[in-house]
Formats: sequence, C-alpha cells, structure tokens
Amino acid sequence: MDVVAKPGSTPPAAPRKLFTVLDLDGRVDPESDPKLDAALVKRIYEAMVRTRLVDARLLKLQRQGRIGFHVGSEGEEAAIIASTAALRDDDWIFPCYREWGAALYRGFSLQAYIDNMYGNGNDVVKGRQMPDHIVATGVKFGSITAPIGTQITQAVGFAWAAQRKREAIVTASYFGDGATSSNDFHAGMNFAGVYQVPTLFLLRNNGWAISVPTEQQTHSRTFADKGLGYGVTAMRVDGNDALAVYSVTRSAVERALRGEGPTLIELVTYRAGAHSSSDDPSAYRVNLEVDEAARRDPLRRLRAYLERHHAYSAADQVALEERVQAELNVCIERAEAAPAPSIESMFEDVFEELPPHLREQRDECVNGPRAKRH
Repeated sequence: MDVVAKPGSTPPAAPRKLFTVLDLDGRVDPESDPKLDAALVKRIYEAMVRTRLVDARLLKLQRQGRIGFHVGSEGEEAAIIASTAALRDDDWIFPCYREWGAALYRGFSLQAYIDNMYGNGNDVVKGRQMPDHIVATGVKFGSITAPIGTQITQAVGFAWAAQRKREAIVTASYFGDGATSSNDFHAGMNFAGVYQVPTLFLLRNNGWAISVPTEQQTHSRTFADKGLGYGVTAMRVDGNDALAVYSVTRSAVERALRGEGPTLIELVTYRAGAHSSSDDPSAYRVNLEVDEAARRDPLRRLRAYLERHHAYSAADQVALEERVQAELNVCIERAEAAPAPSIESMFEDVFEELPPHLREQRDECVNGPRAKRH
C-alpha cells in the first residue's frame, strides 16, 4: 500500500490504480483490509450519515431564505470523515470550506455550527464571516477562510513550528483539485518537501472546481504526481471507500511521526451536489455522469459492509436519522431565537486596548440613529 521515499530521496510515481478496500457492494479485499474495530467503523458511518442529513436540511433552509449560503459535502463524506478519524486527537486540521463535518466528528457542537449558519449573536465568529466559515480551535480545527489554498501554507507552517519544537504533531490540510493551481499549493508543497515537514496534503479530487472539470485543471498524469516535483510521497485512494481512506491516512500519519516527511493523498471522490447553494451544476454537467457516480456512493458502500458483518440494521438507521433530525430541530429553533450580534462587537478582537479613534467610532455607531428594518 505504501509508496515510501527516504528523506532527501525522490519518491516514485504514485500508481494510477486507486488503493481500495471495499467493492461497490461492501465486500472487503482481505489483502488490504485494515481490520478496524466495528465500533469505530460504525462511528465513522454514523458521522457520515449525520453530515449528509445536516447538508440536506441546510440546503432547504437556504432555499427558504432562512440562511444565506451553504457549502455541502454530499458524496465526499468518506473522504472527509474517514481521514479525520485516522488522525490522532493532537493532530491539527486546516480545512477548506467543505470540511465542517470533520469539526463535528471531533466534537464541535452542532448548535455552534448552526449558530454560524445564521450568523447570530452566539456565532463563534460573531457574524463576521459568511456561513460555513467556522473556527473550532477547541477541537484543533483551524479557521476556514474563503481564499483558495491559503490553509495549505498555514498547515505547513504550523507543522514546521511543531517539528522545530520537537512536538509530535501532524497537520492535515484539506483542499480540492482546483486548489492545486493556487500559489499556496506550490509554496506549501515545496517547503514541506525541502524540510520534510509532517503535513498530510488531503486533496479531494471531486471531479470539478466549481464548473472547471479536472481535465482542464492539469495536464499531469494524476494529481498525486504533482508531489513528485517536490519530493513528496504521494498516494491515490478511492475517496468513496471509507476503509481505504482511513488506512492510507493512518499510514501517512505514522510516516510523518517517524520523521519520513509529508504525504500527498489524492482522494478520488465525486461532488454529488452543487458546489454551493449559489451553484447550478446542471449548467455544466449531465445527469448521466451524476447517476454513474451514485453507484460509488460512500454511505451505501459502508452501510453494506456493516450489514454484512451484522454490525448495523435498518432499525439502527431509522433511529439515527430520527436522532439527527430531532437534534437539528432544537438547534435551528435556538439559532432563530437568538439575537443578532451586537453593534459594538464589530470593534472587538483586533486590539487588546481599543484606540481612541475607534472608541469614538464605536460610540457614535452604537448611539447614533439606526436604519429601520423592513
């Protein structure tokens, strides 16, 4: 499974064939089976289902005009959740805008996430960011920012600092195939390769960078091969196979902890839904492509595996869905009842002591006439 290069050497090309454990019907390849504990697999599966149910509900809320925006991860749940599960609790995640499910898996509260979607007074970022742009440092999940690829250099810098301090920390940076054309991807990969930084580059190749297909994104043989020029070991894995994703990610963590440097993991998956609630994918892709990709649905495959091993039932599924919907109902009700962020909060969190000219602006803003809401 591993494609390993010694520090300072040139790694071999990543194989074209995807590393896979599960077939489309949930049967296991005994040679690649990581033999995970059934309780862990069930936890991963339930987190994947929870993510998809939250996705569907938030899209409805956006269409109803109750929230302004949403970035979903339908079809990419295994790539996100299973890789997160393979990290250790002390490892830091530097996410794109599609990995909020990873924060929930790590324990970030659903209420806090829903508050962010509404940008209310309880929002962790106080309504200053667009929805889905959370920060969850309590679960070692960095701030989500909109510019493409910036989290890559952040992850590398954090890991390099930990390395110099002799702290056994690995960082994981998630990004899409479109981000491989960004400046930060090249800067981050080069730095990590030169200094053998313990960073995992988790590249979700979901077929599309909004409306740009992968074949127009690069002329390289595979996205994993982009690691070659930087001396970074690379792997290609079926991103819709949760067991394969877990296995490859865990192997990369162990490599990093042994001092063998970074790994680029191309998670070949598919974006089943729109890029965001502002996107209409029917304008640039055909239904046949979507239907074909549905055969590889990560939830269906992992549930089939659990059922084959008598670790999950239809009753379990119903109970899970009812539990998630009930939790969502409570969170939405509380979020909609919460007040808006205070006006004075706009002036907080930048200066330890607010300068006089900003104090004057704050007071004028708070005490001055307010526009009427319609």
